Amino acid sequence: MTTKKRTYNDVCGLAHAMELVGERWAILVLRELAFGPKRFTDLRSGLPSASPNVLSLRLRELEMAGVIARRKLAPPAGSWVYELTEWGQELEPTMRELGRWAARSPHFPDHGNFSPDAMAMSMETMFQADSAAGVKAIYDLAMGEDHFRIEVLAGRIDVSREPAPDADAVIETTPEAWVGLIYEDRNLDAAENAGDIRIAGDRDSVEALIGMFALPEPVELVEPEGAPT
Repeated sequence: MTTKKRTYNDVCGLAHAMELVGERWAILVLRELAFGPKRFTDLRSGLPSASPNVLSLRLRELEMAGVIARRKLAPPAGSWVYELTEWGQELEPTMRELGRWAARSPHFPDHGNFSPDAMAMSMETMFQADSAAGVKAIYDLAMGEDHFRIEVLAGRIDVSREPAPDADAVIETTPEAWVGLIYEDRNLDAAENAGDIRIAGDRDSVEALIGMFALPEPVELVEPEGAPT
């Protein structure tokens, strides 16, 4: 069964962009692939609210559009994985800026799923270069089975989905606990005592890392003129 894809009948580039990645779950599939290839089951884990049928449809559409590609891993793995094409990778800065823009919403949700890859992209997006001045460190951030190598150097941050055997500190936590630490001023000692985070290595460098992120100020909600009181 084939589904007729929505069209805006508009030759604007933005309209065509929405035709390519504007369907439900499409942009989040790209977010989940931003740090490297994933199997279908991995994508399901990162997007638990997406039904398998809808996720399969989005993957097929994105592949046909040339935004992602599917390939088979070499033995002994032999699994099929999805990954961004070179053209698809060009969307990564746009996704980060769109996330930054949405973070200023006065209606930003305060609960829901937050995958490890979403956390990694959020860190790249909300990184404050001034807070990292003079810091040179490598971290292994482990969230479940996902390991992210975080390198901070010369006021820049680089995040990749891979272990960091050369890390100055290894951090084991969850996306939710990490959000509380880097965005909600949760006390690190309290998080450790609660078992929400474990640190091996240079604890001072982890405290420095926690202070390198900040959410933008939300916009002020303006009531429409003539709105009922």
